[in-house]
Amino acid sequence: MSSPHAIEVLLEQATSLLLAMSDSARLDAEVLLADVLQKNRAYLYAYGDVELDPAALHLFLQYVERRKNGEPIAHITGQREFWSLSLMVDASTLIPRPDTEVLVETALRSCDKKNAQVLDLGTGTGAIALALAHEQPQWRIDAVDRQLQAVALAKQNAQNLQLHNVRVYESDWFSAVEENARFDIIVSNPPYIAASDKHLCEGDVRFEPRSALVADEEGFADLFFIAHTAKKYLAENAVLLLEHGFEQGEHLRNYLSQCGYVAVKTENDYNNNARVTWGVWSRGMSHE
Repeated sequence: MSSPHAIEVLLEQATSLLLAMSDSARLDAEVLLADVLQKNRAYLYAYGDVELDPAALHLFLQYVERRKNGEPIAHITGQREFWSLSLMVDASTLIPRPDTEVLVETALRSCDKKNAQVLDLGTGTGAIALALAHEQPQWRIDAVDRQLQAVALAKQNAQNLQLHNVRVYESDWFSAVEENARFDIIVSNPPYIAASDKHLCEGDVRFEPRSALVADEEGFADLFFIAHTAKKYLAENAVLLLEHGFEQGEHLRNYLSQCGYVAVKTENDYNNNARVTWGVWSRGMSHE
C-alpha cells in the first residue's frame, strides 16, 4: 500500500479536490506538483511511490488550496510556456494564451524581410515580441507597455531567454515611440473585452488586471485607436495585426478598410474562432 505522502496518492487526492472548479483537474495537480519538485511531469509517473518531504508536501498543499480558490496555475508557479518559451508571469499582466500563437504565426508569415522592424504594443510578459525575436534573430523589435511592472517583467524574460534583438520600454501605446520610426510589422493583443461581458467574472480573468482586458466602446476603443494611429508609423506595404474577440472580426475588418488598409482578412484560432485581423498599409493604394 502506498504511503499517504507518495506522489501517486497525492496526485489522486489533489485531482479530487480540484474537480469541482477545473476542467483539467489532473493536469493542474501534475503541473503544480512538478513545479514543487522541480521535475517534469514524466517524473511523476516514473516515480509515483516516492514520498514528499515535509517542506515539499506543505508547499504542494498550499498550491492546491490556491488553485481550489480559482487562482490561475501560471500565477501560482510564476511560469507559463508560450511558443515553447518559458516565460515568467505575474499578476501585473495577462497570462499568455495558446491562441495568441496564431498572432505570432500570422506575423511571421506576413513579412519576408530579413531585417524587419517590428513594434509590439502592450507587450505584457513580452510573449509575442520574444516569440518573434526567437524565430527571426535578424528582426529588430520594440516592445512597449504602459505598466512599469510589465516592462520590467518583459525585460527579465528577454534576458532569461538571451534574446538581444528586443528593446523593451514604457509607452502608452505610441506615446514614447519615436516620431520618425517606421515599422514593417505592428502587432498588438490589446484590451478588447466589453465592460459588460459576463466572462469577466469567470475563470483566470478574475485574477488578471482589468486594464489589460477591458476597453470602452464595447471593447473596440483600443483596437480602433491602434488601427488609426498605426498608419503614421507603418512603412510602405507594412502590416498591422490585431488580436480580438471571436465576435469582433467583421466590425474590425470594416474599420481597417475604412482607415485605408488593403488585403484585410481575419485568421481563426485553434478552436476555429475569429481571432486575428490584419491588413496591409500602402500609401499608393490606400486613402487617408
